[in-house]
Amino acid sequence: MLVPVAVRAVCRRLSPFSLPRAFRLDIQSLSYRMASTLPNLPIFQAITKHKPTSTAIVHSDSNQTFSYGTLLRDVVAAKKQISQILPESSICGERIAFLAENSYSYVVTFLAILAHEAVALPLAPSFPPAELRYILDNSQAKLLLSTSGLATKAKEVLKEGLQREPVLGVIEGVKQDSISNDAKIQIDGASSGLGGFMLYTSGTTSRPKGVLLSTSVITAQARSLIEAWNYTPADLLLHLLPLHHIHGTINALFTPLLAGSAVEFLFPFNADATWKRLAAPFLSHSASDARRPITFLTAVPTIYNRLLSAYDTLDHDLQEAAQVAISPINLRLNISGSAALPTSIRSAWTNLSHGNVLLERYGMTEVGMALSCGLHPADRVDGSVGWPLPSVEVRLVDTDTNQIISEGQELDQDGREREGEIQLRGPTVFSEYWRNPKASEAEFVRDDGGGGKWFKTGDVAIRRRVDGTGQSSQRWAKGPIYFIRGRKSVDIIKTGGEKVSALEVERELLSLPQVSEVAVVGLPSEKWGQKIAAVIVLDPEQASSGKGSKKWSAMDMRRALRDKLANYKIPQELKLVENIPRNAMGKINKKILVKDLFGESSIS
Repeated sequence: MLVPVAVRAVCRRLSPFSLPRAFRLDIQSLSYRMASTLPNLPIFQAITKHKPTSTAIVHSDSNQTFSYGTLLRDVVAAKKQISQILPESSICGERIAFLAENSYSYVVTFLAILAHEAVALPLAPSFPPAELRYILDNSQAKLLLSTSGLATKAKEVLKEGLQREPVLGVIEGVKQDSISNDAKIQIDGASSGLGGFMLYTSGTTSRPKGVLLSTSVITAQARSLIEAWNYTPADLLLHLLPLHHIHGTINALFTPLLAGSAVEFLFPFNADATWKRLAAPFLSHSASDARRPITFLTAVPTIYNRLLSAYDTLDHDLQEAAQVAISPINLRLNISGSAALPTSIRSAWTNLSHGNVLLERYGMTEVGMALSCGLHPADRVDGSVGWPLPSVEVRLVDTDTNQIISEGQELDQDGREREGEIQLRGPTVFSEYWRNPKASEAEFVRDDGGGGKWFKTGDVAIRRRVDGTGQSSQRWAKGPIYFIRGRKSVDIIKTGGEKVSALEVERELLSLPQVSEVAVVGLPSEKWGQKIAAVIVLDPEQASSGKGSKKWSAMDMRRALRDKLANYKIPQELKLVENIPRNAMGKINKKILVKDLFGESSIS
C-alpha cells in the first residue's frame, strides 16, 4: 500500500523512538480517568451509540458476557498499550499481525488495531510456523501480537529469520471493567483512511496473496449485509467459524458488532456441544442457565452435515429441545456458505427444523459477500445463490465469446443457457493485492463505458428467472437469480466439446444413498480433451452394491446416474477414498487432490 507523503507526515512523530525486542501487554492492570480518543470510523461511532449494558460478546463454555460499554473501554486500553510497543503515529497504515483464540481477546485486539488506523492481519493458530512466517514476510508486518495462550506459538514462528522481523507483544488477558467506568471516550473528528483488514487467499492457484480491505470496504460490506439479512440488537449469533476468513470475521463478527447484535463464541466446532447450546434455553431443567435462544446461525455445509449426523445420537429430551431451537420461530436465520450446499443437507435440515430453509450466499475474500438469496422462504431456491446484494454491481461475461450477457440474453441461439464469469464492482470490492501489482492488474478489467474497474472472480454462473421468487419486500431481491457452476479453472470440465459443471455432477452424486462425500474433477484425455472423474467417500452402511460383499463400483455409479444426468456428464472414472481433505471452511483444493490421487500428469 502506497502511503501519500502528506498523510505519512500526519501519521508519524518526528522524534526518534527506540524499539525493544518484545513487550508484554497487561490489559488487566491498566486503569485511567483521562480522556481517550478513537478514530472517526463507523464501527466506533456505532459501538458508542449501542446501549452500554447490552451484551456484545459471550464465551459459550463459561457463559461469561462482555457488554458494549466494557468492550469500548477495553479497546481504548488495548490501543494505549499498543502505543507502548510502537509509537502511535508510526503504526498508522502498518500491518499488525495477531494470534488470538476465538474469544473476547480477539475482538478487543482486532478493534484496537483498527483504533490505531493500522491494518489488522489475523493469523490462524492452526497454521504451521512456516506458513505464518510466509504471511509475516509477505505482509511486512511491523508488530505481532499474541495472547498468552499462543505466546509459545508466536515465539516459535519468530525463531527463524524473517526479512523484516516484527516486534512481539503478548496480551495477558482481558478482564471486565478493567478501565474506569467514568473514563471519557471521545470520537476524534479526523481519520486517515489508512487502516483496515488484511486476509490471505487460500493459495489454490499460486502462493497465497494478501487481500487489502480498507475500513471503508469492510464497512460497506457490513452495511450491505445488515440491509440484506436484517441484523438487529435483538440477535444472538452463534459463532462456530475460524477467524482468519472473511466469513468468520466480517459476516459473523464485524457486521453484528456494527448492528449492535450479540456474538457467542463456541469454537472449535463440536456437534454435541453445539446441539446442547442450541437446545439449552428450551430444556426444562436449564432455567438457572439463563441462556438466550440463538437467533442467527451462519456456517458451512460440513457443519450442517455433522449436526445432522450427530442429532440421532442425542437423548430424547435434547432432540425435542433442539428441534424447537432451530425452528423458524426461534432461529430466525440460518445461512450456509463458503462451499456448495448439497440438496440432501438442505432438505434434511428443513425437515428437522420444521420448515427452516437454509439461505445460500456467494462471496470471496476479495469482495466479501456479493450474492444472496432473500429472507422470504420462497426466495431461497435450491442450488441458487440469489441476487446481487445491496451496493454490489454484478455482470456475467460469456466464457466463450467474452461478451457481456445482458439481462434477457441468458440463452444462446440454440436455446442453451449461456455460462459467464461473475465480475463485480462497487464499494465492497477490494482495491489491490498486497505487493503484487501483476496479480492486481490481471484480476481487474476496465469498463469501456468509463465506469470503475470490474473484478474478475474466476467463478462461472448462469442466470435465470425462477417463478415464485421475489416474494420478499427487499428491493434488491428481484429479477433473475444466479446459479454457480464452479471455478473457471477447475470446476468447468470440457469433455467431447461439451462443458460440464462439476458442481452439478456433485449435487447428483450426493443425492445417492451410497455417497457420503464427493469431489468431481477433470482429467486430461486424448480422446475427449478432458474426462470426468469422481472421488468418493462411501457411506459405510450403504457401501455394498448389493451383490455379496462387493464394493460399490464405477458401473454402479453410472447406473445410478443414468436417469439423472446426460450421458456425457456421468463420470468415467471412480476413485474410492477414506476421506477427502478440506480446509477450515470446508473447501477442497481440487488441484492438490488430483495431483495426490492421479499424479502430476493428470493436472490439466
